[in-house]
Amino acid sequence: MSSPIPCHLPRVTIVGAGRVGSTLAQRIAEKNLADVVLLDIVEGMPQGLALDLLEARGIERHNRQIVGTNNYADTAGSEIVVITAGLPRKPGMSRDDLLRTNAKIVVEAAKNAIAHSPNAIFIVVTNPLDVMTYLAWQATGLSRDRIMGMAGVLDSARFEAFIALELGVLPADVKAMVLGSHGDLMVPLSRYATVNGIPITELLDAATIDRLIERTRNGGAEIVELMQTGGAFFAPASATSVMVESILLNQSRLLPIATYLQGEYGLEDVVIGVPCRLGCAGIESILELNLSDSERQALHTSAQSVRKNIERSQEILAAT
Repeated sequence: MSSPIPCHLPRVTIVGAGRVGSTLAQRIAEKNLADVVLLDIVEGMPQGLALDLLEARGIERHNRQIVGTNNYADTAGSEIVVITAGLPRKPGMSRDDLLRTNAKIVVEAAKNAIAHSPNAIFIVVTNPLDVMTYLAWQATGLSRDRIMGMAGVLDSARFEAFIALELGVLPADVKAMVLGSHGDLMVPLSRYATVNGIPITELLDAATIDRLIERTRNGGAEIVELMQTGGAFFAPASATSVMVESILLNQSRLLPIATYLQGEYGLEDVVIGVPCRLGCAGIESILELNLSDSERQALHTSAQSVRKNIERSQEILAAT
């Protein structure tokens, strides 16, 4: 006798129905990972996007439910909440320029979402990402294993893409690891970047590697400058969906994730990207790599910048 099929299907809420949020909804549904609730403050927009995605279900051959809403009550019981809401970057604008407005948006979204899904795991995508993840952690009161930021997966994917383009190799054969903050002070680890196990230091000269690292650090800004009217959304959505998949399918993947540190890498009370194992309970463990002196110093410099912006954001929120 076969086992009964469970009636409950996992639910993922996406707060923010902009380009990243709506593309992520598409990724999750079409991978058949979970039902999706797409929430936004703009009336009619998430409902319209949800209907559009629903109409494609027969073509894409999945039967996931997709709901658009302006009401947090409709998000109740979500296994995962992804926060993408906030202002996007514009040409000439750094991620830190977004701090003042997005801090208020993320804190409000986190508080509303946790009220309806107290057992959810939270993934923050809104920029400046490390700071927003810290604020959401404070606002929800969650343990650090259940709240995290998506950055390192995206930054590593960009590094991998640029390496593949430079060498003319299959992108799937390239693996890389990027630590630190999601910004100009991120720390791509060139000695951990490989093509089918061969370190890129055996395939590229130092000047070329430095150029690819610099392009990785400016990967988001490059897209903003080209598009003029917005920022990246395809790759950020794909990177977030990797994290959602690892949680829902309990894959225990080792991924670079923005997480709250309590002494790891010599850092305290700051959110920054480091390698973590990600499974159904959230962050299962944090891997401490044996960094060189220069790599550790770069990671600490990155953390100092994040900490300063955390302090600024707290001052902003206290003044409102």
